[in-house]
Amino acid sequence: MTSKTSNPTVNKWLQEMKDLLTPDNIVWIDGSDEQREALREEAVKLGELTKLNQEKLPGCYLHRTNPNDVARVEDRTFICSKTKENAGPTNNWCDPDEMYEKLYSIAKGSYKGRTMYIIPYSMGPIGSPLAKVGIEVTDSVYVVLNMLIMTRVSLKVLEVLGDSNDWVRGLHSRCDVDPEKRYICHFPEDNTIISVNSGYGGNVLLGKKCFALRIASYQGWKEGWMAEHMLILGLQNPKGEVKYVAAAFPSACGKTNLAMLIPPEYLRKKGYKIWTVGDDISWMKIGPDGRLYAINPENGFFGVAPGTNEHSNFNALESTKKDTIFTNVALDLNDNTVWWEGLNKNLPENALDWKGNPWDPAKFNKADKTTCAAHPNSRFTAPAANCPCISEEFDKGAGVPISAIIFGGRRAKCAPLVYQSKDWVNGVFVGSAMASETTAAAAGAVGVVRRDPMAMLPFCGYHMGDYFQHWLEMGEKLGDKAPKIFNVNWFRTDDEGNFVWPGFGDNMRVLNWIIDRCEGKADATETAIGYVPKPEDIDLTDLDMDMDTLKSILKVDKDVWTKEAEEIEEHYKKFGDRLPEELSEQLANLKANLAKM
Repeated sequence: MTSKTSNPTVNKWLQEMKDLLTPDNIVWIDGSDEQREALREEAVKLGELTKLNQEKLPGCYLHRTNPNDVARVEDRTFICSKTKENAGPTNNWCDPDEMYEKLYSIAKGSYKGRTMYIIPYSMGPIGSPLAKVGIEVTDSVYVVLNMLIMTRVSLKVLEVLGDSNDWVRGLHSRCDVDPEKRYICHFPEDNTIISVNSGYGGNVLLGKKCFALRIASYQGWKEGWMAEHMLILGLQNPKGEVKYVAAAFPSACGKTNLAMLIPPEYLRKKGYKIWTVGDDISWMKIGPDGRLYAINPENGFFGVAPGTNEHSNFNALESTKKDTIFTNVALDLNDNTVWWEGLNKNLPENALDWKGNPWDPAKFNKADKTTCAAHPNSRFTAPAANCPCISEEFDKGAGVPISAIIFGGRRAKCAPLVYQSKDWVNGVFVGSAMASETTAAAAGAVGVVRRDPMAMLPFCGYHMGDYFQHWLEMGEKLGDKAPKIFNVNWFRTDDEGNFVWPGFGDNMRVLNWIIDRCEGKADATETAIGYVPKPEDIDLTDLDMDMDTLKSILKVDKDVWTKEAEEIEEHYKKFGDRLPEELSEQLANLKANLAKM
């Protein structure tokens, strides 16, 4: 096997993979346009991709996964640390030796008749002090083409790595796409990820949640930095000054929409702008000046297609107009373009659904997902460079200084529109108790509160109690340079169940208050839960909302919060003696504050 590197650990591992998988051919992926184009042509020939209308969607292709393989599979996702205790109560665990044996027996000889593609990639700008290196081997051209969008693939990555052993090993094999033998396994102590029997992006683009969160969260814990499930945006004021915030939300809470927000016309005319640094993942390290700096380790967007349109997220839709791979959306045969529910109201008359079967729009029923043309979890993989509001800092390796960290969720009556934590420790408490209520879109009952600390529940690669402790220790290191921590809730409802706050672009009004608080320019009222804005400090210009309505969604209800405190106590029990004492004290403080109300 001809190697492209002299790194002994890389060459040893690649030889082991070749011996295990027995491919017919081996191809190094170099990131060049010529190789990318050749791979696209090969994928079309193999039937893995369908070439779309190149005039309307240049460089765009459609892919269909196996119908048994359409989403992340949390019950088949494991953290394989040496002890079960280190994986913690929120992860599936298996003994590493046992799991290696099982996975290698499944993968053995699975590349026979196939090509082994070797992908050297950087999470973050190549050479950045905040970046990390990974190497993934795969037998899927689809995976290669997605990794070329989602990460920075280049042989230069091997030069930056040199002889270091600080790189993440990633083995992916489609095998037979058998759901009974499907495993997505992480070995944090070995910097290793193995995925077998899946072809779906979230399970096989190993740079994404696998490396960027599960492995990187463990690395950050050991090395003194943070890997978080957070967007990063820059807010530019009329003077041209830009302040950066990072924000974590559970799914279905508008994370991508906030990352690519377009300010309302009134604020646009004044000169306010939003710049997108990242829509999903943030790696944060303390910089030489003592502040917290963040990069987006990804190079593209792996977005949910249904519901994305020019009104809900203009910038995301624009990002998909070229060099994008669409997965499990509908194919409009009239002009060889793509369609999904929520793109527009023009149901295509002549289309193939996400499985490749003729679709009958007359049978479409919004409430019945089985009648949809696109799968509800259909995706687009789009280059970040396509985004109209991509930040000029995106490719700079130094990262951006974070002024504020925002947590949020979907709460009908509980959390106010926005509040600020009392200090860093209190902010960690707010994040650790983060919750969202289920919607009709989610399976099961509506309105059930699901706790998702820091939106990291499925993605933390070690014991969540230790993760909370790591947050507390980062705060100690940052001292008075720590970002301020806030909580937002765009989803307060009135008695009829209607959302009170307009959301979308108007969330800029809340972001402006957050930045003003960080700069000491806005006042606030101290409540039992934290600092709530004075209503007159939220700019309602050109908004159809009166002051009394605004006050209603800034209110802290004693009874609702007393119940919330009881639920947080129950939530904390699962972390046992690994729950930091400071968080128990924060809960006691909350209860005492509520009792005084």
